[in-house]
Amino acid sequence: MGQVETAFEELVLEEIVEQQDLIVFNDDVNTFDHVINSLIKVCKHNPIQAEQCTHIIHFNGKCQVKRGEYEKLEPMCTALLDRGITAEIQ
Repeated sequence: MGQVETAFEELVLEEIVEQQDLIVFNDDVNTFDHVINSLIKVCKHNPIQAEQCTHIIHFNGKCQVKRGEYEKLEPMCTALLDRGITAEIQ
């Protein structure tokens, strides 16, 4: 019985991963097209998803564009920042 409990605990621990959000903020500099194209290229959004996120960013001031582990989000955040888009991981 102890072996089964140990295996189960290991499985549960593997499932518990800290999920974080990649947030993009609105600004008065970047165009809709630039943000849409950046979300497609950097975050692998499809065109409709990128356009919807861009509208949310515009009207709400920010949008969670990706959720995942920090290690996966960090290069995306850096790439967006390099493109002049204000983003952070929360």
